[in-house]
Amino acid sequence: MRRLAIAILMSVPLFAGGVFAQQKVGKDNVYEELNLFDQAFERIRQDAVDPVTDAKLIGAAIAGMLSGLDPRSSFIDEAAFEASQKPANDDAATLGLAMTIESGQLKVISPQDGSPAAQAGIRPGDVIFTIDKEPVYDLTLVEAEQKLRGPTGSEIQLTLRRGAEKPIDLTLKREAYNLQTVVGRVEAGNIGYLRIAGFDGATQAALAAAVQDLRQRTGSKLIGFILDLRNNPGGAFDAAVAVADAFIDKGDIVIVKGRKPTSVKRISATPGDVANGLPLVALINGGTAREAELVVGALQDNHRAVLLGSKTFGESSIESVIPLSDGGGAIRLTTARFTTPSGREIQGKGLDPDLAVTSLKLARLAQGQMRREADLPGALKNPDQAGSKLPADAPPGATPTPPPEEAPAVATEDMGSASDEQLVQAIDVLRGLSVFNRRAAG
Repeated sequence: MRRLAIAILMSVPLFAGGVFAQQKVGKDNVYEELNLFDQAFERIRQDAVDPVTDAKLIGAAIAGMLSGLDPRSSFIDEAAFEASQKPANDDAATLGLAMTIESGQLKVISPQDGSPAAQAGIRPGDVIFTIDKEPVYDLTLVEAEQKLRGPTGSEIQLTLRRGAEKPIDLTLKREAYNLQTVVGRVEAGNIGYLRIAGFDGATQAALAAAVQDLRQRTGSKLIGFILDLRNNPGGAFDAAVAVADAFIDKGDIVIVKGRKPTSVKRISATPGDVANGLPLVALINGGTAREAELVVGALQDNHRAVLLGSKTFGESSIESVIPLSDGGGAIRLTTARFTTPSGREIQGKGLDPDLAVTSLKLARLAQGQMRREADLPGALKNPDQAGSKLPADAPPGATPTPPPEEAPAVATEDMGSASDEQLVQAIDVLRGLSVFNRRAAG
C-alpha cells in the first residue's frame, strides 16, 4: 500500500500536465528525492531497534517537513485535529499563554491579560523547560498547547527560566477566564486610556463602547487617546482590521501577500473615526505581535498615531489549517503574510516606534531576555531587511555597527500602574500634541 501511495503521488503531477517531464534528470529531481525517502523508510522499518508503525513514520516525516519551513507550520495528528473540530469543552481551561518555539525551546511571547499565567507573573521571553515535570524540548506548538489545557481547577507545574536567572518552579491552576480585549479609563483628567489586549469578534463593539464611556465621564472634554498595545499577542485577523479601521478615516489598512504575485490583496479603511480626529499615542513593545502589529503598521503609515515604546515582535504570518484525506489529520501551513499599507515588511523585522522609550526598571533587566520572530529558527525572511553592511566609502579596517540591544518587554501586571514610566511619557507626549493641534487650528 505504501509503494502504491508513492506511485500515485509521483504520477499525479504527470497526469496534471506533464510538468515534471520537462525537468532535467539530476540530484534535485523530485523522483530521486522520493526514492531516497523510500529507501530511508524501508531501512527504518526493518532495522530500527524498536518496531515503528507506518502511520507513525509517515506522521513524523510530515512533521519534519513542516518544521523545516518556519516556526508556525506544523503537523496536527488525527486525534488532535478531530478534537479541534468538536465544540469547546466547558470544563476545559488553559493558562492563557501565547508561545513560540525557538531553537527547540518553548518561549513565551506574552500572557493574556487576566489569565492564570499573567496572575502568576509569567512574562514575555520566559522559557518553559518542563510541563508537569516532563521536558518540552521535543514538543511542537500544538502539542505544548494541548499539555497546557486541562480540566478547570486542575493544577499544572511549570519550570521556566527568565533571562540569566535560576530556574523558577511554578504551580498554577487552570482557570476559565474571559479575555477582556478592551478596557478604558480616564488618565490625568482628560486623556482616554484604552488597553487593547487582543482581538476577537467582540473587540470592535467593545472599543466603540469604551470610547463613548470615556467621553461621558469627561463631559466630552477629552484631548486624546492612549492605545496600549503592549504585550498584545494578536488574535482574529478581521477583528484587528476593524480596530485599525475604527481610527482611520481613509487609506489602506494592510496588504496581504500570498505566494503568487497575483494574490496581493489591499484592505482599505471605511469612512469614520471613532476618536473624531483627536491625537493618538500607541504604546508598543516586544510583546506586541502578529495582528497587533497589523494595527500598529496601519496607524503609523497613515500618520494617525505616534508610536512610543520599543520595537515590536516581528511576525506577520497567516496560517491555514488544511485537512489531509483519509483521516490523516491536518497541516497548519503558513500561506500568506501581511505588510504595512506602504509595503514595509514586518516579518523578521518588527516595527520601530516613533519615540523609543525604555523604562529605567526595564533597562536594568538582563540583556537578551526577549526574542523576536527574526531570532527563531527557520523564520521567514524579510526581503527588505539587509544585513549589516559597510558604506562604500568606509575607511579601511572599519567594521559594521552592531544593531542596538533589544529592550525586554514590560510585565503585564506593571502596565497601567503608577510605576509605568512609558505611560507617563505617553501622557506628556499626548498633551504636547494637543497643544500643537490647538495652535495649528488657530
